[in-house]
Amino acid sequence: MSGIVLAAAAAVGAVLLAAGFVLGRSTARRGRRAADLDLGTPVERATFHTLHTASLAAPPLRAGLTEETAGRAAGRLRSLLGTEALCLTDRTCVLAWDGPGDGHHREAVMELVAETVASGRSRSAHTGCADDCADPECPLGWAVVAPLTGEDGVLGALVAYGSRESAVLVRAATEVARWVSVQLELAELDRSRTRIVEAEIRALRAQISPHFIFNSLAAIASFVRTDPERARELLLEFADFTRYSFRRHGDFAQLADELRAIEQYLALAGARFGERLKVTLRIAPEVLPVTLPFLCLQPLVENAVKHGLEDSADGCRVVIAARDAGAEAVVTIEDDGVGMDPELLRAVLRGERPSDSGVGLCNVDERLRQVYGAEHGLVIETGVGAGMKVTVRIPKYRPGVHPTA
Repeated sequence: MSGIVLAAAAAVGAVLLAAGFVLGRSTARRGRRAADLDLGTPVERATFHTLHTASLAAPPLRAGLTEETAGRAAGRLRSLLGTEALCLTDRTCVLAWDGPGDGHHREAVMELVAETVASGRSRSAHTGCADDCADPECPLGWAVVAPLTGEDGVLGALVAYGSRESAVLVRAATEVARWVSVQLELAELDRSRTRIVEAEIRALRAQISPHFIFNSLAAIASFVRTDPERARELLLEFADFTRYSFRRHGDFAQLADELRAIEQYLALAGARFGERLKVTLRIAPEVLPVTLPFLCLQPLVENAVKHGLEDSADGCRVVIAARDAGAEAVVTIEDDGVGMDPELLRAVLRGERPSDSGVGLCNVDERLRQVYGAEHGLVIETGVGAGMKVTVRIPKYRPGVHPTA
């Protein structure tokens, strides 16, 4: 966290220094009057221009340092610094070049970059343009090479070209390179967070699945001798569900697929508990295409059956409903079983109690919060002897949330 704070401070420094640098160059070059732009004083106009340019350069850099993202950002960064030319490199080659001199300077630039990659420090150097450049009017006499860094050290370099040596350009290019490095670190943070979420979802799915397997096998075993044909049908249901449950592609599915998996589970549970289990489904057809985390409803139904029947000598009714609520689909799973002490429930959701205290509740709650945010965790109404009602609110549209075909 401290690294990010320091990086953010460096980014602010880059913006302020670059603002001053751009102010001088843009004022000299353009000579626009304040009346034409109506943006206030020259300093305010330069600051606005710098911030706007930086905001345009940031999005591609947040995707990492690649040839594509460098190509999209190089022009913005050159405008930010007001240099004759600018290029972005990784540790071994030029990723993007903006401005003149690409043809006859591209090969030589990596020689300049090599020392910066090795030392991790900015440097300025004469390009030798006056001596052996193929273009006698080439304006690229000096180059400032500033390192681009990340968690793994120096990732590459920003090279800003000018016609003459300039201490201001050295400082400005160095600060802008630090700002670029911040964007690259944020990109790596996003990728790391995504990898962590995906790993946790897979781990949670692995924790949930055994509960279904054990209960299903017990139900099937009870019919093997007394009703072989029924056992065969249940085995087919079991096979279909396990095929769906252990699929190896996609972390999301449509509500229709999840409900089909629930029907398969309930067929097995019904075979086990008979007339003691009564199920009512109230599903609005318009929400069937809604996408939600894979295998997140079945554990809630399993929990309702467990606390409605396994912990009670009486029968149990489970009501599963899904309705349209504008931008969301609302799914509720309600049982009239033994319920749970609210304090125990809080401990379960915090992960402080064993998994058999509320099968899957903690796992599903965590997955929903990871995907949709803290405001979309489970809402649970319960009390000792009062049954339990679990509500899941699923946004209909969420970037990155879509079922895999």
